[in-house]
Amino acid sequence: MAEPTLRQSQAEVLRYRSGWMGISAVPGSGKTWTLSQLAAKLLLTVDLEPDQELLIVTLSNSAVDNFSSRIGALAREYGLMEGYGYRVRTLHGLAGDIIRERPELAGLGNDFRILDEEDALTLLDELSFEQIKKREEVFLQLIASEVSETKANEIMWDPKFGMPSLMNGLANSFISSAKNAGKLPSDLATLKNSRPVTPLFQICLDIYQAYQDRLKLLGAVDFNDLIHLAWKCLRTDPELARHLARRWPYILEDEAQDSSLQQQEILQILAKLNGNWVRVGDTNQAIYQSFTTADPRLLKEFIAQPDVRSVDLPESGRSCQAIIDLANQLNAWVQSEHPNADVRDSLTKPFILPTQPGDPQQNPPSLPNSLEINTKAFTSDEELGFIVRKTKEWLAEHPQDTIAILASVNLRVNKIAEALKANKIDYVDVLMNVQGATREAIGTITHLIKLVYYPLDLKMIQKAFMVFYRHFRSDSALSTVLTSALAWIKGIAVPETLFYPLEDDPLEELELTDPESASLLADFRAAVLRWHQAFYLPLDQLMLVIAQDLPLEPFELATVHKASSFIKTQIDNHSDWRVEQLLDALTDIAKNERKFFGVSEMQDAFNPESYKGKVVVCTCHKAKGLEWDKVFLTSVNNYDYPSGDEKDDYRGETWYIRDRRNLQAEVLAELALLLSDKPTSIAHPGIGRIEARNELIRDRLRLLYVGITRARCSLTISYNAKKEQKPAVALQALIKDQNND
Repeated sequence: MAEPTLRQSQAEVLRYRSGWMGISAVPGSGKTWTLSQLAAKLLLTVDLEPDQELLIVTLSNSAVDNFSSRIGALAREYGLMEGYGYRVRTLHGLAGDIIRERPELAGLGNDFRILDEEDALTLLDELSFEQIKKREEVFLQLIASEVSETKANEIMWDPKFGMPSLMNGLANSFISSAKNAGKLPSDLATLKNSRPVTPLFQICLDIYQAYQDRLKLLGAVDFNDLIHLAWKCLRTDPELARHLARRWPYILEDEAQDSSLQQQEILQILAKLNGNWVRVGDTNQAIYQSFTTADPRLLKEFIAQPDVRSVDLPESGRSCQAIIDLANQLNAWVQSEHPNADVRDSLTKPFILPTQPGDPQQNPPSLPNSLEINTKAFTSDEELGFIVRKTKEWLAEHPQDTIAILASVNLRVNKIAEALKANKIDYVDVLMNVQGATREAIGTITHLIKLVYYPLDLKMIQKAFMVFYRHFRSDSALSTVLTSALAWIKGIAVPETLFYPLEDDPLEELELTDPESASLLADFRAAVLRWHQAFYLPLDQLMLVIAQDLPLEPFELATVHKASSFIKTQIDNHSDWRVEQLLDALTDIAKNERKFFGVSEMQDAFNPESYKGKVVVCTCHKAKGLEWDKVFLTSVNNYDYPSGDEKDDYRGETWYIRDRRNLQAEVLAELALLLSDKPTSIAHPGIGRIEARNELIRDRLRLLYVGITRARCSLTISYNAKKEQKPAVALQALIKDQNND
């Protein structure tokens, strides 16, 4: 096969044969392609024993599929056996593999369950609400004195925007941080004997204990447990660590900037024994720290070690020179001139370089409209009007381009979507695209289950028939047949004769006049009869039986499996629930009235090229890994992107909490104190506030960098302001640089 054209930096990576190596990759540098090429090269050149594999670790299941297909294709081209000699896993998947080697070390049986994220948060909802009822006086004291009694009562019990939601997030962060530190409730209970703890800390600890007790009762672990228990297994049994290190003599890690301390330590234990570890990442795109225990400083520290070979992948063919220059200006300004010196470590080198002449991926040319930074202080509505006007202009001139409008939060994305809809601009909301497909898949299963339980309801039969054949709607010919068959159902005098005819089969008579409709109805009846035979199964299993008879996409089938797991959890948690209540839970999900995360892989696999001429709206977080010809980066003000100025507001400092305290920062700071070598230090209101602010500022600077680097050919930046708000300090600096140029 012909050797691929390599950039100098990529060639340096592919010369790797052993040792530890850290790779800093800029946006659009082709790190996945490079890491896949390295894996294929190692398969060719390294002598692996029959029971040994290269281990490739990445962040999401879609990335696993991407690596697997890339490496498999390269293996075929090199004449190697596809799927042999390498294993691609997510970090959580790897943790599960480790635990299953010796589950007894983790205190688990071979049949342990993994509680998925939505089930875990649902459980935390219940436990948090119980604590609010139990310790109501503690929570009432946290509410600001200027809040009216009526409003305070609403805040106390509002599940979406009040204290239950706040407490759920607080408990989730507390539990994740404690597990990342390797501490279970019993460990913290022992440690807190060294000094008094605040009532809020004790509440979080009580929720943590109740949460773990419930997991034990269910015979389940959560995703944080997977990491913690795998870490524990390797530390407890050195022989297991040696066995696995021999099995995986080479470890290649992608998206390493998003690893947590324990995730890193799992790989480090294995890599110390095998000596071969390659880590690839971009700390400038570490934007999940606010939601997880990821810590980009870990990758920076790894690359800085003297025994680690450091390589940069600085060339990127994604963006035109004007956009590359803007991203580099932001990077340089943050490192040297940001007014808050504590956050100058937010962005780091390498700077982005354009590709060289002859490179297979040439940068788009810079045009007069490649970069527009609007300096007008819009109101919220004025900015929406500006975006709508500019979007119409761009679409008129570039009808086949990909285009995205990005904001920092979902609330603003929703406002943008409403403005586009009001102006009849075709758009795709990434979040709603995923949620809508999730709801439709669950709605389909729910309607069909209801038919099994209510087989004599004529309206139920009609609805079930339509969702059973929903994949026919786009076919005009079959849609006509479907309509004819539905009309026949509506005319049935005795509904049960469709499924259980006594003597004369009504479908035989229909076949004489409308054979196509009769055929559709016969297939529908055969499926329903199979489901009736499975009626004795628990609801979660019946869902899977029905799914087997439907032409579902892989995403939809995975969604049904997740919904089945959700129902199993409800059955375990609510033994007194009847089928009607379980069906109500599914109906609430289908109507978007109940929290359900669905399968994120559809979002991970979102392809902007499939939506040319349509406007994609999403947050900058969801835009990571994606790119568009035209990008509008909106709401770049000092609220969405604070800097440390005394007039800035900060998410986390909730308006209805006394003195706008950041309760999450306080509890996590108190946890850190308890785990530190300063056990006599006393927690107090306001503890952790400054560092929490700085972490938010760092996150938003990286988010701004991500937003800028999504654009290929043209980028427009705007902001809206009210009261004390103004352009983000970073945007002011970029405007100044542009004016100086």
